[in-house]
Amino acid sequence: MITCSVNKIAKMYGGNIVFENISFEIHEKDRVGLVGRNGSGKSTLFRLLAGAEQIDSGQIHWSKGLKIGYLEQIPSTSNNIITLDYLKSAFQELLLLAERIEKLEEQMGQVNQDNQMQNLIDEYGALQDQFIVNGGYEIDASIEKIVNGLKITELLYKPFSSLSGGEKTKVGLAHLLLQSPDLLLLDEPTNHLDIMAVEWLGTFLKEYKGPVVIISHDRYFLDEVVTKIIDLEDGEIDLYQANFTEFLKAKEEKVLKEFQAYEEQQKKMKKMKEAIKRLREWANRANPPNEGLHKRARNMERALERMEKLERPILNRRKMNLQLNSSERSGKDVIMLSGVSKSFKKKLLFEEVNIHIQHGERVAIVGENGSGKSTLIKLVLQEFHADNGHIRIGSNVKIGYLSQHTFPNHQNESVINIFRQEIKVTEGEARKILARFLFFGHMVFRKVSQLSGGERMRLRLAQLMHQDINLLIFDEPTNHLDIESREVLEDVLEDYNGTLLAVSHDRYFLNKLVGKIYWIRDKKVHAFVGNYHYAKKKLEEMKSMQEAINNKKVEKKRSMSFSRSDKKSKQGSIKKELERIEMEVAELEEKMKTVNRWEELQQLNSVKGDLEQKWEGLYEKLDNIS
Repeated sequence: MITCSVNKIAKMYGGNIVFENISFEIHEKDRVGLVGRNGSGKSTLFRLLAGAEQIDSGQIHWSKGLKIGYLEQIPSTSNNIITLDYLKSAFQELLLLAERIEKLEEQMGQVNQDNQMQNLIDEYGALQDQFIVNGGYEIDASIEKIVNGLKITELLYKPFSSLSGGEKTKVGLAHLLLQSPDLLLLDEPTNHLDIMAVEWLGTFLKEYKGPVVIISHDRYFLDEVVTKIIDLEDGEIDLYQANFTEFLKAKEEKVLKEFQAYEEQQKKMKKMKEAIKRLREWANRANPPNEGLHKRARNMERALERMEKLERPILNRRKMNLQLNSSERSGKDVIMLSGVSKSFKKKLLFEEVNIHIQHGERVAIVGENGSGKSTLIKLVLQEFHADNGHIRIGSNVKIGYLSQHTFPNHQNESVINIFRQEIKVTEGEARKILARFLFFGHMVFRKVSQLSGGERMRLRLAQLMHQDINLLIFDEPTNHLDIESREVLEDVLEDYNGTLLAVSHDRYFLNKLVGKIYWIRDKKVHAFVGNYHYAKKKLEEMKSMQEAINNKKVEKKRSMSFSRSDKKSKQGSIKKELERIEMEVAELEEKMKTVNRWEELQQLNSVKGDLEQKWEGLYEKLDNIS
């Protein structure tokens, strides 16, 4: 079943065509990845699909009654609303239904007339059924599931207006998922999420009831979730029934075939032009000129003009031209942390941290948001001081640092001025270098405040690539970079002969580059020699082992508890039996005092002896239990 049909649409901004003549369909249960270079029009296409903007020409058809969920980068809502109330507003209709049911309950308690009571009961029953069918009693459970998955529990009782941009985006994603729209349009949904939340979201979207369309630069996430790729390039669309990795292979094969077809056509056209030229030369040499040869030349020329010319495929598009060589190498030991602990406002982030990074290693710090990854980096940079332990930076270590928040205090500076503040070169040389980072012509005079997140990251990389450093410290280096720029960065870092320390949520980046992982979990830092896949597997094994140990402890405790309870029960039972025997013996002794016949006295004495023997056995048993 077709959920959305796009037919020959076009969109222009300021006289520039973003795309035209685009057609595709979104089907029920589709998991679509919309990919393309930055500026190709992906977000514009999303706004058209969501109905947030009007198309210039063409048509978009949605299935009847389709409810579309579109993730805004920073959602807007009432300034005074608490985050939990904002999330509950996703169930607005059900909450209004609950209010009406509550009012009916009050009215039923006040009405005396039978006919009025029956009308209220009928309405109450119908509304209750509606409330149950639509999941009214599952609102809290649904909120808890999404909140835990996206790791936003600590934001629930904060005013929405007080949240950061990243936190608002996460809450906006939670609000959208809670609404369960028929079609989900997610523009960079993994931004600001930690690895665990990204993995949860991937699982959630794979099981989602309706079609999902995703714009993302997270290659691992696309591989995990999507089964179809829409490639938006040069204002045109190509459709691939594949995940991201399969799409790359298929696109490469397609471009090579197109290039081969283009080359063949060029050869054919060259031969035709040469044949036309020869025919005309032969015709003109004849005396008189040969009209038949001229006619053949004209016919061939018309055939050449009618031929549909193939455009030359672009094999090598403009990419960042990065070259990174470390300065004079550092000593063998680069970073050493021993027994380090850190707290903020009495909240312990981590304790007893031991980290040892040597020259040439590629190391990553991984963990949930708020676990202290960036704090560890700042401790290494000596921006923070440890509460306990020792931090030592090795000899001849020269650090280059790329932060998540680039140039916060230079918003009104131009690109070229910012670059030249750290790299002392002439304006001409600076423009040449910046061009290699895709800042062309007048773009070098743009203010930092006008740059996108990806452009700011490229500017900072341009500075780092031309500094005298042998230790690179990156805090989310792939954030805001498009896929091609990420690949260029990875290729450069692969050949880098210095040391790399990175905080990253990009699993593709971690698997490709990193050989050692420090994973912050439960206020401890666990070290794994291997990439992200290996570290995750080992961490899960550790978690399973710990759970097994905890279960054994619980069982043992329960067993001990049961045995203590059983012990008390047995002791009580024996004591009661001892008391009963003692009473019987006392009664026998009283009776024996009044008996005159020897045979009867002998018989009673024998019974008394048996009871006393039984009493001794029970007392010994009680002593053993104690």
